[in-house]
Amino acid sequence: MSDAKVLLLVEDEPLILWTLQEMLEFCGYVVIAATCGLDAVTILDSRHPEIAGVVTDVRLGVGPNGWEVSWRARELQPDIPVVYVSGDSAAEWPLYGVPKSTMVPKPYGTPQMLTAISSVLIGAPIRPL
Repeated sequence: MSDAKVLLLVEDEPLILWTLQEMLEFCGYVVIAATCGLDAVTILDSRHPEIAGVVTDVRLGVGPNGWEVSWRARELQPDIPVVYVSGDSAAEWPLYGVPKSTMVPKPYGTPQMLTAISSVLIGAPIRPL
């Protein structure tokens, strides 16, 4: 049995989803990918016990947005770590983001994303990057 952490990755832009998924898997995470908020909520409802963290874009097109995905995740697992990613919603994070989460503004580098994910997963102090 593997000790790899399972992350739910929610991103509606295929190239960004693929790139981030590849990076996370290369770093040893198991990634469950969703391309929209509705798929993410469905995955959370059925697989939340195995999911160690959520990485979600905020703007996901039609259906639930990233804020709503994280709210559902926290209903199911009150302490689940959340990393938000956005090109235009960073200023909304204090208003809509769940407690003990972090925001990574786009564009971001690999070190930024990995630092954000590891920080929320291990419970280190969180600050916007």
